[in-house]
Amino acid sequence: MGGFFGAVSKQDTISTVFFGTDYHSHLGTKTGGMAAYDEKIGLQRSIHTISSTPFRTKFEHIFGEMKGHAAIGCINDTNPQPLLIRSKLGVFALCTIGLINNYDALIKQCMDFGGVHFDAMTGGKVNSTELVAALIGMKSNFVEGIAFAQEQIEGTASILILTDHGSLIAARDKMGRLPILIGKNEEGYCVSFESFAYQKIGYMDEKELGPGEIVEITADEIKVFRKPLKEMRICSFLWSYYGYPTSNYEGVNVEVMRYRNGQIMARNEEENGTLPKIDFVGGVPDSGTPHAIGYANGSKIPFTRPFIKYTPTWQRSFMPENAMDRNKVAKMKLIPVNELIRDKDLLFVDDSIVRGTQLRETVEFLYENGAKSVHMRSACPPIMHGCKYLNFSRNTSDMELITRSVIMELEGEEGFKHLDEYADGSTERGKKMRQAICEKIHFASLEFQTLEGLIESIGVEPCKLCTYCWNGKE
Repeated sequence: MGGFFGAVSKQDTISTVFFGTDYHSHLGTKTGGMAAYDEKIGLQRSIHTISSTPFRTKFEHIFGEMKGHAAIGCINDTNPQPLLIRSKLGVFALCTIGLINNYDALIKQCMDFGGVHFDAMTGGKVNSTELVAALIGMKSNFVEGIAFAQEQIEGTASILILTDHGSLIAARDKMGRLPILIGKNEEGYCVSFESFAYQKIGYMDEKELGPGEIVEITADEIKVFRKPLKEMRICSFLWSYYGYPTSNYEGVNVEVMRYRNGQIMARNEEENGTLPKIDFVGGVPDSGTPHAIGYANGSKIPFTRPFIKYTPTWQRSFMPENAMDRNKVAKMKLIPVNELIRDKDLLFVDDSIVRGTQLRETVEFLYENGAKSVHMRSACPPIMHGCKYLNFSRNTSDMELITRSVIMELEGEEGFKHLDEYADGSTERGKKMRQAICEKIHFASLEFQTLEGLIESIGVEPCKLCTYCWNGKE
């Protein structure tokens, strides 16, 4: 994934953008960057790899190296950015978040347009943000260029530009799959993926951009260049997993949603008579914990933390990149509280079940420490489709999903015609899939939140939510 932050002020804003960008560190672990505009110096930029050292450490010297009343910053898992671009629209800095599926076709389109060339990276790849810049440059102004780029891109592209006259241009992706919020203080405005990032540094909520909305921001005002489009499909996974607990999207707080989601799961289990006899409810840390607290509150079963993640030296859950090493490190992180595990029947709630590899390691760890039984609940429905709209830290193809691989084992490709049945735990196919996953990962039982329960817990109109990874509906 990735996140960006920008600010334009009557005062120097490097410190503001440094801390605002740093507050997006949970969204990316590969590269970080900042760009600033100063009337005397012009545009400046700094980019660093943050795969082994956090953004704050890599950029702590930025205060003596960069200055300006307008700046932007980005943390992401893809290509280095922000980029400095010189085109017929002027010199500008650019950050993007999203995923371009028709990447090769768009590169050809740009080259066929004439006079376009790209800075090739290792292997001949093109930085996707540079590709977006080339598309924008095909039109006569930023608004037309951004609208054109977003229309041509199959996938998602939220855009933040720092111009060579010190204003910001922010454009939420055309379907509103990702958030862009604006904060305000006495000195100016800021733009952010996460609302808490600006609330912590003295800004108040001012505006949340609608899908496809384009605005220009100066220290004095916000100009709307394109009004919000009617259709929205904001990613439901924002609340389920990768959104930060203190953030709000479309007026719905992430942590509150997760408590409500767990309560709904417990309610459904009691109504269906599937709530097992257990001693404790726990969360698979960290994002599964609030869902588990909600489940415990709803079921009236005590919430405990039978194991704790040791994070002082392994803060980053997506490190290292090698799968075998990553799984080993994931297991090494887990420190047991033996008094809460030995001879206990335990139920854990995780935010989701994707491949199931790390969960298998976790369950083995619990049994090794004396657990009597380990039941598992997923805070979202069975994931049946790899996301094609957002660039998560590790993209997952359909057949890497544990649901798909189990269905293939049970029924072959014929089973893929019945994904709705497999998603439903009350059907024969749904029961067989859950039992097969239990046998693979050694769960005593397994259930998933229903799609209806998830939508209820978010509280946003269903037609405005993207649920593609669960039901394949665009």
